[in-house]
Amino acid sequence: MGAGTADRLGLGIATSAEVHANLGTAPLLELAVRRGEGLFSKDGAFVVETGRHTGRSAADKFIVRDAETADTVWWGKTNKPMEPEHFAALKADFLAALAGHDTLFVQDLFGGSQPEHRVNVRVITELAWHSLFIRTLLVRPKPGELEGYAADYTIIDLPSFRADPARHGCRSETVIAVSYSEKLILIGGTRYAGEMKKSVFGILNYLLPVRGVMPMHCSANIGKEGDTAVFFGLSGTGKTTLSADASRTLIGDDEHGWSDTAVFNFEGGCYAKMIRLSPEAEPEIYATTKRFGTILENVVIDPETREIDLNDNRLAENSRGSYPIDFIPNASRDNLGPPPRNIIMLTADAFGILPPIARLTPDQAMYHFLSGYTARVAGTEIGVTEPEATFSTCFGAPFMPRHPSVYGNLLKERIAKDQVDCWLVNTGWTGGGAGSGGTGSRMPIRVTRALLNAALDGSLKSAEFRRDPYFGFMVPVAVPGIDSRILDPRSTWPDPAAYDAAARRLVAMFVENFAQFESHVEQGVREAAPRAA
Repeated sequence: MGAGTADRLGLGIATSAEVHANLGTAPLLELAVRRGEGLFSKDGAFVVETGRHTGRSAADKFIVRDAETADTVWWGKTNKPMEPEHFAALKADFLAALAGHDTLFVQDLFGGSQPEHRVNVRVITELAWHSLFIRTLLVRPKPGELEGYAADYTIIDLPSFRADPARHGCRSETVIAVSYSEKLILIGGTRYAGEMKKSVFGILNYLLPVRGVMPMHCSANIGKEGDTAVFFGLSGTGKTTLSADASRTLIGDDEHGWSDTAVFNFEGGCYAKMIRLSPEAEPEIYATTKRFGTILENVVIDPETREIDLNDNRLAENSRGSYPIDFIPNASRDNLGPPPRNIIMLTADAFGILPPIARLTPDQAMYHFLSGYTARVAGTEIGVTEPEATFSTCFGAPFMPRHPSVYGNLLKERIAKDQVDCWLVNTGWTGGGAGSGGTGSRMPIRVTRALLNAALDGSLKSAEFRRDPYFGFMVPVAVPGIDSRILDPRSTWPDPAAYDAAARRLVAMFVENFAQFESHVEQGVREAAPRAA
């Protein structure tokens, strides 16, 4: 799009900006370099810094509370309301800021790979690399699909914008404001690109349940027998790493829907943690750091040699890489697969109490899904500097606009309908707890992979199991190639009595957290709660 004053953004405003619409990788990177937005590494990846925002600004996200959302959104700590008059002022100021820009970038994309369940999203950005990021992360239209394209939702991303809490009803100069009535999302005051993709996840999490489609914060892959596996888990629990398996076909690494006929990726790319990435343990992801078209966020680079250092966390613990899904050698061409045969719930247990794998009943699966226990890993959210235990409903509370029971009941229905096997996998600590006073160490990834392989190929179901005295789920006693001691967390602790005390504390945390859901679930789910032995 050339210069002019016509409404070329679809927002009812005129702008004289040079508008670059739907550019591909090479031209966007050429513009990003020309504009000084980052550096190329010696191997071809584009390296950028996001400044003080190196993770999501969860406390700065708001949903407009109006007639559309008053009774449909689960209001609380996660979904904070913004009044319509504050959003109106924010929108007016965003549009004025847009009109004053010399250059803008537009991408017309899809959220969702299954055509009957996707949403059309137009994304307007002031940074060229942000435009490439969202083009990479969402689903790119095929030739001909842009003809007659009309946006269902619009995202405006302006890192240079500074919100006014008094005028805009927000918390700080950073703001992420969502209006489901106006189908508009405004992101200002942050260069962290992940806010854009998570906003699309929120849209689909709001829209799909009313269609009977289960939205999931998960990765997914397919085995050679056509068996789909879904991996639930928060950032840092291993969703991306464990789903990028050379022996299985990747559907996607973060966000999916589960319809009557498919598990489908919401995205067309991947957004992986890069800090201390290992070429031995994660070769497929590591290889993407050497590809033209990959964007590396907050990865340290030598400005002279252009060598990157994935082990250096001086810019961020949450360093990230975004790349097209086809950079993973065995990615699904269609970004979808059949309904799942296995569900894996990943948790990074900071206390070192949970076993490396356990089999769940459908009621236990719903209990643990609603609980969403894990550890928040340093750097994934601003203000989190040490691993700490947390409960994040549905393994993605920040992105779930509706009441958790909506998603939990949908999950239980689909597990029953498709006869899915469910597993809880601890990628966290063993031999003790995390932190300066703990004796534990991180679960070896080779152990996790071996146990997952046994679960996915069906051989684990024939193992001997014991019932966990605290959580009631079934834990394998022995698995070929695995030291049996690690399967029993209590036996890995230097002091078994200390394990018992820590286990009782964790059980109490589960029970206290689940109290908010008890009136929304059936008796079988309530009975799946852990108990102090």
